[in-house]
This record gives sequence, structure tokens and C-alpha cells, in this order.
Amino acid sequence: MEMFDCSPHGFKRSTAHPSIRMALVTTAELCDANPHYIMNGELRALQPNFKIYGQRQVFYGQVVTLRVFEDNVLVREFLEEKGDDRVLVVDGGGSLRCAILGGNPVVQAQNNGWAGIIVNGCIRDVDEINGCDIGVRALNSHPMKASKKGLGEKHLPVYFGGTRICDGEWLYADTDGILVSKSELSV
Repeated sequence: MEMFDCSPHGFKRSTAHPSIRMALVTTAELCDANPHYIMNGELRALQPNFKIYGQRQVFYGQVVTLRVFEDNVLVREFLEEKGDDRVLVVDGGGSLRCAILGGNPVVQAQNNGWAGIIVNGCIRDVDEINGCDIGVRALNSHPMKASKKGLGEKHLPVYFGGTRICDGEWLYADTDGILVSKSELSV
């Protein structure tokens, strides 16, 4: 389980144990400390379209990208892997017709060490997800489940929330918003 210290110093991995992270700087402070990265496009903010789910309101990690549409087979497959404190970024095409993420895969993601999940689409089983120690952002919730065809694309650039997000970039999320950076940030 990760622990967070909300003092104003920065997103930083604790040296006490590699799996413990401390949120020591807010996304606002990261923006203030890195205006040159904002100007050259290396630090971008997603549009504020995402609702906050899960117990972990502050999280960060290296991005893994996935593109699916109303199908959650690949989402589940990714979350069954070891997360290594990464963030799964799922471009669900912005669909509001069904949920592409539910409670069981989120529990699995929590148990496998994922830091968070960003969904450009809907989730379901909100009460179960809100009980998990993981960060989840999604456009909304929807009771209908996704199809199970296994269609989608992995590890490619996705575009939503007003910005491009590439596999291997870094994502920082807190209650102010979501940032994407080409490299890991420090203040």
C-alpha cells in the first residue's frame, strides 16, 4: 500500500521502500516550476473532463497506452500484468454508451501494483472502485458492460482531453487535474 504526504515539496519516490511514493508537490506546483516545459509542449494538461474515482486521489507513473472502443478485453489483460507503479491510459473513444472498466479489473490492478488508470470513456461498479487503493479517472459511470471481442491497439500514441499521450511518458494526477510530461518531473 502506498502512503502519501501532502506537504508542498513534489511527486517523489520514497527512499524508504521502492513501492512507497509520496506526493510532495501538486500538479499546480509542477506547472509553476516548469513553465519552459509548458511552452515547448513537453508538459501538457488534459482538459478537465474527468471525474475522480478510487481512494488514491494523487498518483503518478509512467504511461502505458491502449486504444479500444466499447470493448474491455485488452484493458483486463493489461491490468492482469504487474503494474510496476505505471498508469494505464485507455482511449475508449469518449464513448458514453457502456463501461469499459469495472470493479474486478480495478481490484486486480490494485493488487498488481498499478498506480492509476485514466479512461476516456465510462466505468461501472463505482462503489467497488471507490473502495480500492488506486487512482481512477473517467468521463462518467454507466451500468452497461462492454463487449468482449478483444479488439484494440496497444502502445501507440492516443489523443484525448485536448492532448496527445504517448506510451512511456509520465502522468501526474491530483484533485486539480492531470498532467502529461515527456520526462519524469522534479521541482
